Amino acid sequence: MQKSLRFAAATAAAAVAGAALYGAGAATAGQSTANSTHEPYNIGVLVKDIDTYYGTTADANGVYRASPTSPYAKDLAAIDRAAKKYIDQAARKALHKGKKPAVVFDIDDTLLLSLDYEKRYNYTYNSATWAAYVDRADRPEVFGSPGLVRYAAKRGVTVFYNSGLSEAQRSAAVANLKKVGADVNLDAGHMFLKNAANPPSYLSGCATPGTWTCTTVQYKAGTRRHIERDLGYDIVANFGDQYSDLDGGYADRTYKLPNPTYFVG
Repeated sequence: MQKSLRFAAATAAAAVAGAALYGAGAATAGQSTANSTHEPYNIGVLVKDIDTYYGTTADANGVYRASPTSPYAKDLAAIDRAAKKYIDQAARKALHKGKKPAVVFDIDDTLLLSLDYEKRYNYTYNSATWAAYVDRADRPEVFGSPGLVRYAAKRGVTVFYNSGLSEAQRSAAVANLKKVGADVNLDAGHMFLKNAANPPSYLSGCATPGTWTCTTVQYKAGTRRHIERDLGYDIVANFGDQYSDLDGGYADRTYKLPNPTYFVG
């Protein structure tokens, strides 16, 4: 995955300790933007706030982990409860009408938590270190998200994945998702990754073999459009930690998971 804008800065100020719930695609009140003209939030203070929000601790192996009792975990639990209730209702309604309900999940920091990478590299991004980190396939789960995948599947909802990871990272992504219990529909027909060398025809407006100009929104919304229009599903819910995971339509409802460590436009 290429992080187009990765930083711990003003865009994250809303998702610190005590942050309000992110859900159904709504931004937190008072959220700053990358174009703010006032003095930016102090990075040193922000990092401390991020650690408090995640309840960050290093385990015996020096791996940074989030606490299951942290404000972050509590925000996720609230989203999880609301999403399960909605999925249950939406699935029954769609199946009653003869539709094929589906849910779509982003992967990075929606299902798999990269907090250890962020801490280890001081909230900066490097394609080589990121690729090596993904290839280890040992990221922990984003609290509750793998359970939500299984919940949707048990209610007759087809699970799809729509990720910015590259096609070369497919095997690592599959292995990691299996480790955290999101072992549902991990085949190529349900997990969509970026394939710049041989992009699918439904992205022909911004991607041709060897030339990829799609923005994140174009890629992800275009993939959801394909799921709905070409594959015949009704996407009842779309989950992501970035607004670019959610923008562009082709989903009945969106759920924004908290992520104060980086921004992908």
